[in-house]
Amino acid sequence: MTLTTINIEEVKTSVDAALEALQQDLRELNHRIWSNPELAYEEHRAHDTICDFLEGQGFTVTRHAYGLETSFEVLSGTGGRLVNFNAEYDALPGIGHACGHNLIATSSIAAFLALSFAISKFNIPGRAQLLGTPAEENGGGKAKLIDAGAYKNVDISLMAHPGPKKIYPDQEPSDGIAGTPMNARKNIHCEFTGRNAHAGGNPWEGINALDALVSSYNNVAVLRQQLLPDQRVHCAFLDTPKVANVIPDYTKAFWQVRSPTLKGLNALVGKLRNCIEAGALATGCQVKIEENELYTDVRLNDTLCERYQVHMGRYSRNVLKRHDKVLTGSSDIGNVSYETPTLHTMFAIPAPATSFPHHPTFAAAAGTDEAHAEALIVGKSLALIGWDMIVENDMYDLARRQWKDEIVREE
Repeated sequence: MTLTTINIEEVKTSVDAALEALQQDLRELNHRIWSNPELAYEEHRAHDTICDFLEGQGFTVTRHAYGLETSFEVLSGTGGRLVNFNAEYDALPGIGHACGHNLIATSSIAAFLALSFAISKFNIPGRAQLLGTPAEENGGGKAKLIDAGAYKNVDISLMAHPGPKKIYPDQEPSDGIAGTPMNARKNIHCEFTGRNAHAGGNPWEGINALDALVSSYNNVAVLRQQLLPDQRVHCAFLDTPKVANVIPDYTKAFWQVRSPTLKGLNALVGKLRNCIEAGALATGCQVKIEENELYTDVRLNDTLCERYQVHMGRYSRNVLKRHDKVLTGSSDIGNVSYETPTLHTMFAIPAPATSFPHHPTFAAAAGTDEAHAEALIVGKSLALIGWDMIVENDMYDLARRQWKDEIVREE
């Protein structure tokens, strides 16, 4: 049997049968992750549960991969192109899996199993990689994995994120959107150092670190009028005075900055630094500024979006190819999209009309049997895209060319 004689419907039938046999096992795996939410870099139970499951399916698993305690890697196949699937499984403080990462893990595991089975059954050259990617909510696990070489040989990267039927307010309800632009994001930490003095007795001897922090915050408030509609600046005061009768000598704040493009983000970060430094200059304080956890924007790929739309249609799902309005959240999958052609699709799960990720109602929706069923369909569709990218040379070349054109255009 040659690649040209293998019909995609044959592959779909095989994929469906393979995952049908694992339906109950996958449901139990999903439920264990959902029932035991863990925060960034603390996903020890999810890590062990997934690794145990995959070893039970006969795969060799590298635990604690690439120097991260809660990452793992599984590979299958030989020769040919390497298709990567990303499994997220971290949760949110206090509201558990309100971003549905249990479903991300489920769909990526299902996709890896299905593509691995198809590669073996039809005896084709090609490889699949399932990568456990911790700390997406905070911590930038994928960025650290990139630095450690986890994506070095990856030809295509695929994953899917759950959401409601309407991701955008002006959008018609659908079963998902293949391509959604997302903001680039960076964290900024600042510390102001001044000098203590008695607030009533000799305040003129003090250098007020609280004034520096408040001034910087007000400077950003003035800047907001000039921000682009999709740009965001958020702030949390982390360390402030606990008494009123002492001029404070220390304050600390945490900022997050978002912009639709990496170029725009860098410009906005520069403006934020000016606002912070101006607060220090006005009050006579010293300031220390640190930048970390860069999440880039997500580079959309029309070929991968089109293939997702087509394959979800095979399962009677109505998926929009892309939406040009920026989804103002951020994800470290954006960093991956700068390394290789990447699909980060949004798929709809049954949820209350007002439910949205990062809300307790979405956590409840993410744990249902109906949401699990959708994750499996998505996993099958991702596996079929992986098949396309392995066997269809022209299609792969087009996806790669579009990715390179995006890099040139944005530069």
